[in-house]
Amino acid sequence: MAREIGPVWVFVEQCGGNVLPVSYELVGKGRELADELGTSLEAVLLGDSVTGLAGELFRGGVDRLYVGDDVLLKYYQPEMYVPMIVDLARERKPEIFLVGSTACGKELAPLVAARLKTGISAHCIDLALDGNRLLEQIIPAYGGLISIVCPEMRPQMATIAKGVFALPGPAGRHGTGELVELAVPQAEPMKTELLEVVYEEAAGLTLDSAATIVAGGAGAKDAAGWRMVEVLADELGAALGATRPPVDEGWIELDRMIGQSGKMVTPDFYIGVGLSGELQHMVGIVGAKLMVAINNDPKAPVFDQVDYGLVDDCQEFLPVLIAKIRQFKQGKTAA
Repeated sequence: MAREIGPVWVFVEQCGGNVLPVSYELVGKGRELADELGTSLEAVLLGDSVTGLAGELFRGGVDRLYVGDDVLLKYYQPEMYVPMIVDLARERKPEIFLVGSTACGKELAPLVAARLKTGISAHCIDLALDGNRLLEQIIPAYGGLISIVCPEMRPQMATIAKGVFALPGPAGRHGTGELVELAVPQAEPMKTELLEVVYEEAAGLTLDSAATIVAGGAGAKDAAGWRMVEVLADELGAALGATRPPVDEGWIELDRMIGQSGKMVTPDFYIGVGLSGELQHMVGIVGAKLMVAINNDPKAPVFDQVDYGLVDDCQEFLPVLIAKIRQFKQGKTAA
């Protein structure tokens, strides 16, 4: 007798009453997986004054939305969120549970998985169903890609970063679906107390929505070389990104790192400067229309992954390139 397949779940994360883009992306992928499995797509939304977000989620393809709407849930606190989700999961028995790889999701997902005694794969760059209808959770590892499956325990859980999947198209549901209100338990004295919420002001263009990105690597060599990478980004009106070494050197902030343990980006135009092209970085670039690399090693793996490659020392090449760009811009202004 075939085992009954539970619903596909998505945790819908919101901030200030707005659903994060990654949650919409996971709704789209969740809809696809649910259709392949012949099951329903359900979502869990916790927050304050968030019930009005239901229509957009239904239009994205959600069949049933569980909403916990209470001032106690306005800000993410694991002591409130985790028990509510775990209790509901034990009741509904989801087959798959997808969570955004955000600051909140990275903490929430493993806490839920531990209580449900199931596995979880972090930083997935793709999801698919295998021949046994198990969720293939695809991650970069050992210089390539590996697939992880969870054949026995449920739900099959994965965290996925923003930009891995496309936003869902119209699902033809016209905002209709089943809305289930969750009872919010009265909070007992908690071990932690939220004192203040501070929103950080992003410096420069953000990577999330940038059309042009300049990313630098260890080939910058030193702070002066890195400054040239920054100038190139400024001259091109591009967002500045990096691989791990510049972050470790303190030349750039961690939130500018692109790749498996950083940001997923979707630029039209990407320039990689002084970086080798290791998979851990390159998997963070999704659907770029044009990619260029500058590296002094003609055998660098990055040249196998870009449209155009320039073999040169970036500390020598960048000043020339920047001068040419400025000359072009001045000539265009004069014309």
